[in-house]
Amino acid sequence: MFKQRRKKKISHFVWPGILALIAGAAVSTKIGNFQGQWAGLGRSFEQLSPKQSGNPQTPVLPLAELPPAERAGKLEALANEPKSENRDRARYLLASDLIQQKQGKKALDLLEGLEGDYRVLASHVAMKRAQAYELTGDTQKAQTAWEELLKKYPKEPVAAEALFVLGKTNPKYWQQAIAEFPSHPRSLEIARRELEKDPNQPQLLLALAKYAPKTPKITEILDRLVNQPPASPDGKTGITLKPEEWEAIANAYMEKKEYFKASAAYEKAARTPRNAYLVARALDLGGKRSEAKVAYELVETEFPNTPETGLSLLRAASLAQPLDAVPAFDKVIAGYPDQAGAALVAQAKVLDQLKSTKAAAVARQQLLSKYGSSEAAAEYRWTEAETRAARGDIQGAWQFAEPIATQNPNSKFASRAGYWVGKWAKRLGKQQEAKAAFEYVVSNYPQSYYAWRSAAMLGWPGVGDFTTVRSLSPKLARPSERPVLPAGSATLKELYQLGQDRDSWTLWQAEFQNRVQPTVAEQFTNAQMRMTQGEYLEGITEVGTLEDRETKEDRAAYEALKEQALYWQALYPFPYVDLIEKWSTQHKVNPLLVTAVVRQESRFMPKIKSVAGAVGLMQVMPTTGAWVAQQIGLKEYNPENPNDNIRLGSWYLGHTHDQYKNNSMLAIASYNAGPGNVSKWLAQKGAGELDEFVEAIPFEETKWYVKQVFGNYWNYLRVYNPEISQRWAKHSAEHPPATPTASAK
Repeated sequence: MFKQRRKKKISHFVWPGILALIAGAAVSTKIGNFQGQWAGLGRSFEQLSPKQSGNPQTPVLPLAELPPAERAGKLEALANEPKSENRDRARYLLASDLIQQKQGKKALDLLEGLEGDYRVLASHVAMKRAQAYELTGDTQKAQTAWEELLKKYPKEPVAAEALFVLGKTNPKYWQQAIAEFPSHPRSLEIARRELEKDPNQPQLLLALAKYAPKTPKITEILDRLVNQPPASPDGKTGITLKPEEWEAIANAYMEKKEYFKASAAYEKAARTPRNAYLVARALDLGGKRSEAKVAYELVETEFPNTPETGLSLLRAASLAQPLDAVPAFDKVIAGYPDQAGAALVAQAKVLDQLKSTKAAAVARQQLLSKYGSSEAAAEYRWTEAETRAARGDIQGAWQFAEPIATQNPNSKFASRAGYWVGKWAKRLGKQQEAKAAFEYVVSNYPQSYYAWRSAAMLGWPGVGDFTTVRSLSPKLARPSERPVLPAGSATLKELYQLGQDRDSWTLWQAEFQNRVQPTVAEQFTNAQMRMTQGEYLEGITEVGTLEDRETKEDRAAYEALKEQALYWQALYPFPYVDLIEKWSTQHKVNPLLVTAVVRQESRFMPKIKSVAGAVGLMQVMPTTGAWVAQQIGLKEYNPENPNDNIRLGSWYLGHTHDQYKNNSMLAIASYNAGPGNVSKWLAQKGAGELDEFVEAIPFEETKWYVKQVFGNYWNYLRVYNPEISQRWAKHSAEHPPATPTASAK
C-alpha cells in the first residue's frame, strides 16, 4: 500500500534446484450481489469434478480440508463403517484430531488394529499410538510403544521420532538419529540443542549447513564449520569436508549473499563447469570485477564447449575495457552460438560508446540476420518497435514487432509484442489481423497479462477491463480435495492428501535428498510442501522457476506438469480466502482483485516487511494504516494480523478506486506508487489510451506491478472460474497454438 517504491526480496534460484539469491453459471454479477455470489467462499465453492481435481471421489479426502470440529461427525460415521480404505482413513484422521485435542484414550480406541489394516500409514499409526499413550500419562506404555516402533520400522524416517523421544533418557539414540536420518527435522532439532551446549561439533554444524540453511545465524554456523581443523587421526576432533559438502556450504553462503565466502567454498567443491562458473559469478556479484574476469576466463581453459563456457566468456567480455571487449565479444560470437545474440547486442553498445556507429549497425544487422531467434534479437526488435511507436510510426513499429511471434515465440517479449501487433493493426484499420493477433496471444500465452488484455479486446464476457473489474464478482470452483503429489513415497502422498501437514512435511524433509538439482517433480513437491507450512513466498517461487528448466528431459517434464490443474492451483493458491471475501465484499471491491494484490504484495506472508516499512499481506505502511483506521473507526489493530491487514488494505484499495472513478488500472498504480505520483502523470499526459498509459508509467516498478496484479487477477479467473476456463479450452481447441499468418500492411 502506497509506500516508497521498493523491490521486495523474493527468493530465486541461482541454478536450477538451488534456492538462493529468485460450472456453467453466469460468470459474474454486479457489485450489488456480492454477498450472494461469494457467501461462504472458503468452503462453498462449486467443487471441481473428480476428473478435474485429479483424484477418484472419496468421502474422506474432502473432509481433510475442513476444521476438526466441522468434520468430526462425518468422520465418526465413516469410522464405524465396515472395513474399507475410507474407514481406515477416517479412523486415522479422527485419531489425529483427538491427539491434537489431547484426548489420548479416545485416539487409542480408534487406532486399535489399524496398523495391520492401513498398511500405507502403518508406521505412522504406530507413532500416533505412542503419542496417544503419552497423553494418557502412562509413561511405561508410551516407552514401550516408541521402542516397538523403532524395532518394527527401523529404516523408515518415522523412526527418528522414536529416537528423539528415547534419546531424552539415553543419549545414544540421539547419536543414532543424526547418523541415520541427518535431514529429519528431529535430527536437526537435536543438532541445535547439542550445539547450544558445545558450538564446535563439526558433524552437527555440517548437518545444519546441508539440511537447514535457513537456520537463524546460519552464517555464523557456516563460518565455524569452515574454520574447523582437519579431522584428527582418531576422528574425534576436526573435520575433513568432502567436495559435495563444500558445495552445500557454498550454496548456503550464496543464499545469504556472502559472495566472497561462497566463491571460496565453490573453489573447494568438485571442479565441475557449474561450480567453476559459480566461483566467478560469486566474485562478480560481490563486486570483485578483475578477479571475476580471470575466473570466468578460466572456465574456458578447464571446460571448453560447455554451456557454462559461453556464458562465462560473455560475462568476462562485459567486464573488459571497451577496446578489449570488442574482440572478446567476437570470440563468443564465433564459438558459442547460444550466447552470440547477447554478445552482439553488448558489442553494439560498446561500439556506440567508441563512436563506431557503422560497426554497431553491422553488429545489430548480424543479430537479426544470423541470430534472429535469440532472446537478444527479440529484445532489440521490441525496443525498436517501442521507439517507432513513440514517434508515431505505427507501421514501422508493427514491422519490428511482428517477427517476434515467428522468430522468438518463447521470448519474454512475445506476449507483449503479440498484443501490440494487434493494437497497432487495429489502428492501421486491419481488424481481421488485429483479431488474429489477440487470438494468438490468448492461445499461446494464456497465463500472461497480455492474454487478459487480448481477451478483453476480443470481448470475452466476464473477464473485465480496466474500468469494469471492480464491479465484477466472479463465481469460482476449487478442487474438493488435494491432488496426488508427483514425487515422494506412497506414505507421503497419503499424509498430504489427508491434510496431515506437520507429519507430511517432516517425512518429506527426510525423503528429499536431491536438493541441489532436484527433478521437476521433486521441486514441485517441495514447493507444495513448503506452502503447507505457510511458506508461500518460497513455494510460489519454486513453482514459478520450473519454467526456467533447460534440458530436454526437464522441459518435457515441465510441459507435462503445466498441463495439469495442480500446477496452476499451486502457482495461484487461495489462502485467507474467507477474510478476503469478507472485507472485499464490505468494501465493494472484486475479491479476485484483492487476492491478486495480496499475491503480488506479500505472496500471502502475513508478517513480511519491506525495506520501506510496509507490513503484512497487503503491505500496509504505518502512516497509511493509521489514516485508514481513523477513517473506519478502528481503534486497535495489528498490521501483521491477517484480518486487520486485509481490512485496512481492501478499504484503501476501494478508496483508490473511488478517487479514480473505478478505473482499476489507476487505482492499482496508485496503490503502489501513491496518489501523488498518479495525479502528476495524469496532469502531464492525461489518462488517454489506457494500454499506452500503462506502458508509459515512468516508474518501472509500478509499470511492472500493474501488469503483475492484473496478470494475477486473470490467472485466478482463468484457473478457478468455470465459464472462463471452459471458454479458454474451447478457444484453444479452435485456435491451437500457432503463429498467425495475417499481416497488417
